Amino acid sequence: MQLDVFSDLSEQVGYNLTHLKLRVAKGTLIQFDKFAAACHWHTDLEFISVLDGSMNFYVHGETVLLEKGQGIFVNSKRLHYGYSSDMSDCIYIVACIHPSIIGTERWLGNEYWEEKFGSNTEDFIVLQGDIPWHKETLLCLDQLYEEMHSNQRNPLSLLSLAVSLCATIGRHIEDRSQQTAIDHTSFYIWKMTAFIHGNYENKITLEHIATSGSTSRTHCCKLFAQYLGQTPNEYLTNYRLKKSCELLMGTARSISDIALSCGFQSASYFSFVFRKEFGKTPNDYRKRQNE
Repeated sequence: MQLDVFSDLSEQVGYNLTHLKLRVAKGTLIQFDKFAAACHWHTDLEFISVLDGSMNFYVHGETVLLEKGQGIFVNSKRLHYGYSSDMSDCIYIVACIHPSIIGTERWLGNEYWEEKFGSNTEDFIVLQGDIPWHKETLLCLDQLYEEMHSNQRNPLSLLSLAVSLCATIGRHIEDRSQQTAIDHTSFYIWKMTAFIHGNYENKITLEHIATSGSTSRTHCCKLFAQYLGQTPNEYLTNYRLKKSCELLMGTARSISDIALSCGFQSASYFSFVFRKEFGKTPNDYRKRQNE
């Protein structure tokens, strides 16, 4: 499974309800390839509560370990993803809350939201079960999940709980400095990943990727390692494999045709890389997925 992530690494969040931009779900790391979600960002505020197991969680250049009973708040428009370094599963609740839940008309609430959840405040807050307001936040998140998945779901209760979560964070989130530099770095990354997503079917070198981000090859590799946890070439290969899986599942095109259309030099090299990554050939993958 992969998140629906666009070329600028933004995620298209799938909301539970049509007219309320609120996503509340239970997830596991095992659902993702290699127990790692794709690195992404969104306008929504994100809350996670770990129910069982543990996960490493990356946010905007920093990585923290979240264990059972802990959680995390992720601020708006921050690059982030969860993963397991030892391929062990983690069960968690995740909630994404879009700013439109407080309305789109300009009023004091919008101004407060922009002040508290803009670029000049903390990127994330790790939530500990032994700190009173942290515990309150985690409990509210649990209640939000139960309400969203109740047979007698109350939309006003959903709205109340979601706003309460945001209000609690707003009371405690702190200003931070040097955010401008971090946002500038993200811009470079988004430009380079967008270049890969738009040109993966062609021959791409490290020089091409670095140039698309107006940076040097050395700095390009440093940014990918720090913010995406992989080299530019690894990111390119993984994206090509992701697109090849989509074609294997969604079309009847030949392996050779898929290999070339996804930027691999030959069908044999594509099969070699695919088998190394997934433990099966492209043909076997197609057959098993269609069974």
